[in-house]
Amino acid sequence: MKTIRYLLDENVDPLYRHELLAREPAMVVWRVGDIGTPPDATPDPDILVWCEKNNFILVTNNRHSMPPHLIDHLARGQHIPGIIELNDKMSVGQTIEELWLIWAVSDGKEYRDQLVYLPLR
Repeated sequence: MKTIRYLLDENVDPLYRHELLAREPAMVVWRVGDIGTPPDATPDPDILVWCEKNNFILVTNNRHSMPPHLIDHLARGQHIPGIIELNDKMSVGQTIEELWLIWAVSDGKEYRDQLVYLPLR
């Protein structure tokens, strides 16, 4: 069983989940606002806490406020499985390929407490 699970923030187009699951149905890809996840409009710090408790890597396009929220989260002694920042210059297909590759070849530990930007290469 793969250890990487993704939580898409509410501002990430649902198309990404659809395309990821079409590529690999075994992936776990949830979205803020889904049953069992934080509701829409949940503050970013609370989303980070949820990701920590539930072991989900956050996928976001929030490049402005998420980095300071992560710094604050870590300063409080908390941890995060990881945050992946999308790149609006990448196509949906390129982004899906990157997220799938991370899922396929990683155990996820290398993303712990990290904020990474796509593309990884």
